Amino acid sequence: MESQVGVALRAGHPVYFVIFFPEPEPGQTIIDVCRAEQVFVRTVASRHPDAPKPVVEGNCQGGWAVMMLAASQPELTGLIVINGAPLSYWAGVSGKNPMRYTGGLSGGSWGALLASDLGNGKFDGANLVMNFESLNPANTLWKKYYNLFSQIDTEEQRFLDFERWWGGFYMMNEEEIHWIVSNLFIGNKLSAGRIEVDAENHFDIKSIRSPIIVFASAGDNITPPQQALNWIADVYESAAEIKANGQVIAYLLHEDVGHLGIFVSGKIARKEHTEIVSTLQFIETAAPGLYEIIITDKRVVDGEMRYSVALAEREIDDILALDSDGREDERAFEAAAKVSEFNERLYTTVVRPLVKAVTNEKSAKLRRAMHPLRSQRAILSDANPALWPVGPLADAVRSARLPVKPDNPFLKAERSLSDAIAQGLDSYRDLRDTMREATFHLVYGGLHGLLPASKAVTGEPVQAKDLRDTPEVRSILDGISEGGYAHAVVRMMILLADARGTVRRSRLERADRLLHDDPAFAGFPEDGLKQIIHEQGLIIELEPELALTTLPSLLPEPADALRALAVVEAVAGPRAEMEERTIATLARMAEILAGGDQSEAA
Repeated sequence: MESQVGVALRAGHPVYFVIFFPEPEPGQTIIDVCRAEQVFVRTVASRHPDAPKPVVEGNCQGGWAVMMLAASQPELTGLIVINGAPLSYWAGVSGKNPMRYTGGLSGGSWGALLASDLGNGKFDGANLVMNFESLNPANTLWKKYYNLFSQIDTEEQRFLDFERWWGGFYMMNEEEIHWIVSNLFIGNKLSAGRIEVDAENHFDIKSIRSPIIVFASAGDNITPPQQALNWIADVYESAAEIKANGQVIAYLLHEDVGHLGIFVSGKIARKEHTEIVSTLQFIETAAPGLYEIIITDKRVVDGEMRYSVALAEREIDDILALDSDGREDERAFEAAAKVSEFNERLYTTVVRPLVKAVTNEKSAKLRRAMHPLRSQRAILSDANPALWPVGPLADAVRSARLPVKPDNPFLKAERSLSDAIAQGLDSYRDLRDTMREATFHLVYGGLHGLLPASKAVTGEPVQAKDLRDTPEVRSILDGISEGGYAHAVVRMMILLADARGTVRRSRLERADRLLHDDPAFAGFPEDGLKQIIHEQGLIIELEPELALTTLPSLLPEPADALRALAVVEAVAGPRAEMEERTIATLARMAEILAGGDQSEAA
């Protein structure tokens, strides 16, 4: 129950979980998987006809799969939550994110084709796991085993459970791994909208209308925050454009949890995932824009830990500021992508026919069995006759064991030696990663100068669009004085939120109750309410002063004006909890509605 699934179940949601079989269907492609997911989500929605659209959540690679699903069929999905999911594959910080150099140093996508050919058309997922394990050799080669044997009375089952899960390797068809490597990890085409579904359609993230929540961690060296968030800067030029698109994007940053911890840590489930789920039902009440989710002020209520959650408005520059190196270094990855295309053509033309001629299903199965991650387990198991006596000996030792005292000098020496071994492996890792990074930039850093300039990755300012020139925005601004009580209340709530700069979840809850319980909003369908929030948010973004001074046009009756002010103040919370800016904005609205500030409206 201490998982994302458990958190959602405890919140009262029916939960459906997507899994894959270890063996892919013959001829299965990533586009097939995406279409299957469309059918799956459509079927889930049909089972709950009176519910809102399904919330769709994806971890790591599931994150980009969810974004592709939502981009291909925007009308299917409700809120989207992506955790530790890479979408900007070239992004990262020098000296911290070595995995992003792997594709370029291996020469590109041809390596995935070679591995698939040696597997007789299938790619062994053990290769991906081995790449992950190589990131932390101290843990892979020493620390996890030392932790096991130094705490053998309590760690045995936990170790075995994790290793069985971690070692459940999945196979992929050649078409799948080639598509992933070429389009995502090396090509970086998803956020640029350059991936085709078919001849007439492509994945356009900007077409997604459902709110998106992104969870990333600075301690994640597989999907660092830059890879999880820079797609926002690739897709949108500014937070104003996000608002114009009617989109809500909120991101949550953790300081130190690792990649796997984002998904499987009970501590993260109890706090971050619990707060994400409890925020989902209210986030659509927030005005379109870019927000950071801030979790603070823990307290115990009825024996459970509770937190205060707020949405703080952010700009695209706040996303880019997480990349301390800027985006100039991504130009080298653009060169690596071009080299990859050349190497792939060379391999396909010259080498591939020879590899396929000497490969069959028997040789592929033997190769998989001999993979280091499988063979190391097989050698140290009952499959090895030389180890058959170990079982009875282990039982004898287990029954006669006596723990040593904590101050035993040999125990202290053992721990010191363990620490020294781990530090030595960490030093090796740091040196190796530094050399890899230097080699990558040495090889591809010069090549990028031969490519045409690309503003998408240089960090150069892009010519800003005047959002007012678009027909939809122009139409909304032309109707700034049109509407009624509902439009005015929504505008006033957003004006107060804009004055604060942050929106507490408690205020979103009160706003949500208002929008669903107040008779004045009863005649609006769900999509109609979202459209009002979108329009009023855009008006306030582009014409904040006119948004204020045209309020009397929406509330010509004094009784309606007084009622609206009372309702909005109730949503904003007790005056004692209001910031000075909020009180000032509330007073200004009251003055304008009373007819005391008509200069701008005139």
